[in-house]
Amino acid sequence: MTYSIAMAGKGGVGKTTLCGLFLNYLAQTGKGPILAVDADPNSNLNEVLGVETTITLGDIREEIAKSEFAEKNPIPPGMSKQEYANFRFSAALVELDNYDLLVMGRTQGKGCYCFVNDLLRDQLQKYYQNYNYLIVDNEAGLEHISRGILPPVDLILLVSDCSRRGIQAAGRIAEMIEQLDFKANKVCLIVNRAPGGKLEQGLLDEIAEQKLSLIGVIPMDDSVYKFDADGKALVTLPEDSPIKKALGEIIQKLGI
Repeated sequence: MTYSIAMAGKGGVGKTTLCGLFLNYLAQTGKGPILAVDADPNSNLNEVLGVETTITLGDIREEIAKSEFAEKNPIPPGMSKQEYANFRFSAALVELDNYDLLVMGRTQGKGCYCFVNDLLRDQLQKYYQNYNYLIVDNEAGLEHISRGILPPVDLILLVSDCSRRGIQAAGRIAEMIEQLDFKANKVCLIVNRAPGGKLEQGLLDEIAEQKLSLIGVIPMDDSVYKFDADGKALVTLPEDSPIKKALGEIIQKLGI
């Protein structure tokens, strides 16, 4: 059975960084095979991982949705849309030693994409069962899960920065998860970029007010900013960096 993990939080809280480091931890500890899906329209998980991507599922969605009206139809004669989706999906899958990566991308045009979304959903359902773990970097709204494009999730990790507004945003996402009945086995909160790895009492009170389950706190780590400024993949941070050590402790606490 594939164990599925989704990460969500408002923009700018370091969600994608933690998702990439979480994936890297699983890969390095022999938990593979793993499928990583970048489902955030502002896709940059590949940059955290230091991986080149060329085709997104959004690109494929556009090609198929507009194929009949294109000056030159990209779908070869005699090939169905289902067959073309299968062919292009394989091309979009970036295969690496310990994990594979898919980038959802965004839809640029107008119109109904329901049929194409169904094709992509079928492809994902077929592929993800070949992996021990599925880890998804989501936008705050968890759109691809709520629309059924991505499989159901076992664990949802809400990421907040060290601010009251961030905690409140995580609380709103938690409410949405409950309202949409995602049936996740566990929903936990990670607070990122805490000075000294500690939270003020006011934030702890807000977490309790939002009825969030705090699984761990990630300390402020200056090496993250230096690596990012130098264009280095964040997964290459030293193993003893504060962010990697804290995240490793959280993963162990989760029993993954």
